[in-house]
Amino acid sequence: MLKKSSLNEIKQLQHFCEQEEGIELKLNWDLLETRKAAEKSDFFHYEGEQLVGFLALYSFGNKVEICGMVHPKNRRQGIFTQLLTEALEELKKQSFHSILLNTPANSKSGKAFANKYSRYSFSEYQMKWEATDLKPTYDQVSLRPAQADDFDFIIELDAACFQMEKKEAATMYELGGTSGSVIIDYEHNKVGKLRWHEEKEQSWIYGFAVAPKAQGKGIGREALIQAVLEEVKKGQEVFLEVVPENEHALHLYTSCGFRQVSTQDYYEMKAI
Repeated sequence: MLKKSSLNEIKQLQHFCEQEEGIELKLNWDLLETRKAAEKSDFFHYEGEQLVGFLALYSFGNKVEICGMVHPKNRRQGIFTQLLTEALEELKKQSFHSILLNTPANSKSGKAFANKYSRYSFSEYQMKWEATDLKPTYDQVSLRPAQADDFDFIIELDAACFQMEKKEAATMYELGGTSGSVIIDYEHNKVGKLRWHEEKEQSWIYGFAVAPKAQGKGIGREALIQAVLEEVKKGQEVFLEVVPENEHALHLYTSCGFRQVSTQDYYEMKAI
């Protein structure tokens, strides 16, 4: 588990980098704040006592994502290349089908580095909900916090909706279990789920899915409306992510008031 002092240093470095380029880095704070004690997924570079370079690995089933940053004043010194080399050496001890390097689409330095060491794969929109007139209309749909006995259902849904093996899906819940997860019930039967992560005044929706047999009935739309309104009542801003190729999901989100605020690009790295 990362120390509080290390997390603060990462946040400070993130602030410097984002301010310099006008970007939003995707550092997956829900994962950074819940690292396992013996997990080797974070790599640091200091100049004196100041953190000037950081790289993190995030595993999602059979793939791993890499994201990092270097202080604007310390670039072009080979720091990120050194961090990446260390990370790739660590990944040799593990087995992943896909290694993705992540950078904000509008980061000139990030894209230059990614194009040098990897090949563009896909993009992902980050979307924010803007105030619009949403009203729940579907009484048969309700949301509730996930319980321990919902774990198998969550894993089966991830496997069915996100094309991964159940064992791979289970690895994403090893530390937090069902914490933060919400079950979508339809006529008192569980048919879907989503997961919340809060970053101060921001609430992010992840893993939003409805079972294939329950799709096409307006359940997902109703669940999304209820989830958004519940967070807005708390004074939270609501965000989510979607790949633009998922036209059905993109249409749902935009019709419910979500607007694109940034784009993350992913680059496939060569196999180790």
